Amino acid sequence: MLRRSRKPVVLAANKVDDQRTEAEAASMWNLGLGQPWPVSAIHGRGTGDLLDAIVEVLPQTSAVAEEPVGGPRRVAIVGKPNVGKSSLLNRLVGAQRSVVSDISGTTVDPVDELVEVGGEVYRFIDTAGLRKRVKEASGHEYYASLRTATAIERAEVCVAVIDASEEVSEQDLRILSMVEDAGRALVIAFNKWDLTDEERRRYLDREIERDLVQFQWADHVNISALTGRNVVKLRAAIDTALEGWETRVSTGKLNAFLGRLVAAHPHPLRGGKQPRILFGTQAQAGPPTFVLFTTGDLDAGYVRFVERRLREDFGFRGTPVQVEVRPRAKRS
Repeated sequence: MLRRSRKPVVLAANKVDDQRTEAEAASMWNLGLGQPWPVSAIHGRGTGDLLDAIVEVLPQTSAVAEEPVGGPRRVAIVGKPNVGKSSLLNRLVGAQRSVVSDISGTTVDPVDELVEVGGEVYRFIDTAGLRKRVKEASGHEYYASLRTATAIERAEVCVAVIDASEEVSEQDLRILSMVEDAGRALVIAFNKWDLTDEERRRYLDREIERDLVQFQWADHVNISALTGRNVVKLRAAIDTALEGWETRVSTGKLNAFLGRLVAAHPHPLRGGKQPRILFGTQAQAGPPTFVLFTTGDLDAGYVRFVERRLREDFGFRGTPVQVEVRPRAKRS
């Protein structure tokens, strides 16, 4: 099969832990796949030479096309295992595109699908459920986690699916933080709404107030992928998040806002000194990133206050807002 593929083959002879077993590795010449490279995966022996051999046969240009610029908006469906991500994609597509099972971990590789929702075409990416942090995962879970992180990076907006019939977990919060840290727009979909009763919904409201307070900027949609309840409402939430994600504020408007803010709420005194915001600019959109040039370091609480007021004045619904502080260099 390797010969028929007509692809370069690098043959690694593993478990060669010392020079005595190198002679045994030479017997692999009989396979007809070229030079065997003796290595020891457990000790790292010979891996440098193996990597050099791999680099030697790599093509100068990748055969995989880069992500095209433009086209349908890219939406990643993320969440922990068995919350209904694949069911949601299948509901959107109207066909059995992803395998659905009660056994968690059914989806391993991200699945792309062009989907029309409310007359608009989106590229949806169904991802593997994340059980653990990437560095804590092992085996296929580790690589599934890496692929999911890559899918989040590729996306413009993420739909984070949470099981409404269960308590909001630490893993749910970790996934939301992954999306925020990646700077992607966010929509939170509470799935399995058909399995909740009035009591569970009251508890869920309390959990949202208590645990999701740092994600108040993201829209929530209560859905049922099984019955199709409110799935079509995802389009409005996705469009709102993308609009906020791409919002730009002119430098003039931004500095007029900062002037009013500082006049009404100056930074507290620290050690007899009061840092001031000299001026600011929006460095980029997607996500909105602002740079504040100041006379000194600003307290983290004051930076959060500025971010909150930016949201109140300019919107930014459904997107993280990043504020960077650049203190003026001290004169020597």
